[in-house]
Amino acid sequence: MTGSLEAIWIKRAHRGEMDRVATATLITGRGIVGNADQGRRRQVTIVEQEAWDEMMRDLNAAVPPMARRANLLVSGLALAQSRDRILRVGLCRLRIGGETRPCERMDEALPGLRARMAVDWGGGVFAQVLDGGEISVGDEVSWESGAGELGAGS
Repeated sequence: MTGSLEAIWIKRAHRGEMDRVATATLITGRGIVGNADQGRRRQVTIVEQEAWDEMMRDLNAAVPPMARRANLLVSGLALAQSRDRILRVGLCRLRIGGETRPCERMDEALPGLRARMAVDWGGGVFAQVLDGGEISVGDEVSWESGAGELGAGS
């Protein structure tokens, strides 16, 4: 199953603005060039378009996915229960580290969003960059088969 990279956002500073870009460079073991979060466990954060759309329907709202403050928006594949799986974005590889827990800033964007995001990995996932390179909106996104999937759902 394949999906698509729908959007890329770079956060200039912690709690800072999110800049939407068409391309970005991933650095192995670091994250996204120019992003505030570098070299930690949460090098890249990812949210799923379909999960976001479902949350908006449930909350009868139309807040754009940028409010999630994730770096990547993907469509066409589910992120829930994907810990330790390898996600390919274009030619780059990311290891999913776990679920991104929503913080109080989500309720600033939309009252009730934080609680709704806590259901079934609605807040998305965080990942570490295994193989860096350039990514672009429209790139194919897919799960790598093999050993990287053994930990899925753990």
